[in-house]
Amino acid sequence: MAKYDFDLFTIGAGSGGVAGSRRAGSYGARVGIAESVRVGGTCVLRGCVPKKLLVYASEFARAFDDAEGYGWTVGETRVDWARMIATKDRELDRLNGIYLNLLKNANVQLFEARAKLIDAHTVEVGAKRVTSETIMIATGGRPQRPKIPGIDLTMTSDEILDMKEIPKHLVIVGGGYIAVEFAGIFRNLGSEITQIVRADNILRGFDPDVRASLSDEMKKQGIALKANTNVTAVERSDNGLVVVTDAGERIVCDRVLYATGRVPNSGGLGLEEVGVTVNKMGAIAVDEWSRTTVENIYAVGDVTNRINLTPVAIAEARSIAETLYNNNPVKMDHDNVPSAVFSQPSIGQVGLSEDVARGIYGEVDVYVTRFKPMKNTLSGRDERTMMKLVVDAKTDRVLGCHMVGPDAPEIVQGLAIAVKCGATKRQFDQTVGIHPSAAEEFVTLREKRKEPAKAAAD
Repeated sequence: MAKYDFDLFTIGAGSGGVAGSRRAGSYGARVGIAESVRVGGTCVLRGCVPKKLLVYASEFARAFDDAEGYGWTVGETRVDWARMIATKDRELDRLNGIYLNLLKNANVQLFEARAKLIDAHTVEVGAKRVTSETIMIATGGRPQRPKIPGIDLTMTSDEILDMKEIPKHLVIVGGGYIAVEFAGIFRNLGSEITQIVRADNILRGFDPDVRASLSDEMKKQGIALKANTNVTAVERSDNGLVVVTDAGERIVCDRVLYATGRVPNSGGLGLEEVGVTVNKMGAIAVDEWSRTTVENIYAVGDVTNRINLTPVAIAEARSIAETLYNNNPVKMDHDNVPSAVFSQPSIGQVGLSEDVARGIYGEVDVYVTRFKPMKNTLSGRDERTMMKLVVDAKTDRVLGCHMVGPDAPEIVQGLAIAVKCGATKRQFDQTVGIHPSAAEEFVTLREKRKEPAKAAAD
């Protein structure tokens, strides 16, 4: 008779939890999984997928404008927001059904209830208790908002996906990727956008040229960026809402989106009671195998606050399944993970930013180009693409690739393979470009940018 009810019990059925559970089940493990909301998690139901669908929808506004430059006569256009959201919801229902079937086909038992650890091998799921040899925490993250007067009048990225109508004036508080993505979406859908950023610019932590390039393009689109600004209160008025800043400004709008970051969703799980170490932010401490401070309990994805990307959570969870149930020890490699921001224009990046690379390697060679994409020559759109390579001056190895412009995520995904393999700038130079394309610019960059000290001396 088995000592435990399950070999693996997963708390959280988002992309990481489902991927790891399925993989373990395919190797014959007895697997249970608990989810208190809907199977699919943030990415599928409240994040990446619905947001990208709205990006696609909003981009048609730009396409209609560009079409006239190519000889098309475009009549009156309008967006049916309610229809778009209903279509989006049907797609999310379809994906939820697919995830449910994936678990069922892998013989993973689903518990649709909130789970809490009782001890290292016991989980309380709703009114029931089950035991498991191994437990995996995959509960993701959640939006955070500051405690200021009127914060309950605002919404987060969870609620904005279900608004009943497009706001005439949307104030977005925050400068991260969620903030800039929704700024682009709703600006193209016709909203007036004011974006309030506490830092000196958007996208803190990204490469400086990426930050500057996207900021410039957003301003061209009419997005009002207010840097070095804090919100002190949100008030209700006869005209909607009023956002009060520390500069004494009162911004009248009809909706406020708070996109000031996310925190690990680790509260109420009983982690500390069973000995799992959690930091002040709520992130679960794990080692290189994703094991917590309790030997048989693992954690993956955003709840660990390592690299908060869906594919990373999936890879971390699958590595656990391979290690424990397929006699194939695998550690997730967190180096050179590519990422994208679906802003408008979009961002793709892999490897190190210029400032981080200088801090680690000292002298680096930097290659940057800015140009008007070929498509814009006839459309007349005033938007420029930026591409950048950061190279180790001693070894010639490419340390980072960064792009702001159309199709940046699609282009950088391919470059990520080269960076992962340790490609050199010489190998980039020896690669023949595809002409005419924007991507060819990455293999035709020849002019080094002057070192900051040398440029200042000239």
